[in-house]
Amino acid sequence: MYSRIWSRKSISLLLAVAVLSVSSMVALATPGQQGQTGPSGELSVSGQVTVNGQSAISGATVFSDSTVTTAKGSSAVVSLGKLGRVELLPDSSMKLSFTETGINGMLEQGRARVSTPAGVSATINTKDGAAVADSTQATAFTVDTECGNTIVATQTGRVELRAGSKVAQVAAGSQDTAGTAQPGTRCTRLTRPDTFGKLGGGALAALLLAAGGAVAAALFAARHNNDLNFGGTVIELSPTK
Repeated sequence: MYSRIWSRKSISLLLAVAVLSVSSMVALATPGQQGQTGPSGELSVSGQVTVNGQSAISGATVFSDSTVTTAKGSSAVVSLGKLGRVELLPDSSMKLSFTETGINGMLEQGRARVSTPAGVSATINTKDGAAVADSTQATAFTVDTECGNTIVATQTGRVELRAGSKVAQVAAGSQDTAGTAQPGTRCTRLTRPDTFGKLGGGALAALLLAAGGAVAAALFAARHNNDLNFGGTVIELSPTK
């Protein structure tokens, strides 16, 4: 009799734990994704990727207003079907939103590549401005914030880089920037001023004078068959017979 009572209590306890676990999983789900009926994307990951702070694997579903973050050496691709795709490169984070007709992203850090067919709008925002794709044609472009500014490079189609009152047309095969690159980044190292630009007027004049003297000495030696005597006894060496 007692064994039957304990068996019933054990079964009831297990059922209660199961129900509590399911309830907890529902409670932990992102509020904006509960009952989501709009468009969604499929995630492909390489390395460590999170969606809304939770670890994600390939094949996971990504809903609008999700934040996708990649760790160092990792990347993620969100395939959006007829809308196109968004790729996040290593050490990047973006809040991605989308509707039936367009894509909108807020790139908080790193780099993102966006590809859309004709008829689909795409806007990627950064702290410096916004990259807006021309929706009348297929477009592929990259937005890079790794240097502290915003670099937009267009591979296909045309993109507008809007920063305040400035609007730059970035055609296929070209790029433009907004904001200021941070010192010490790869952008400032590649575009640092030439060494001559750092020399004062006197130092530059001395350098040019020294160079001119070397050229003059070389010409003088050539005209005199290199027969120069700087003092002392000249010793002539006869060829060995």
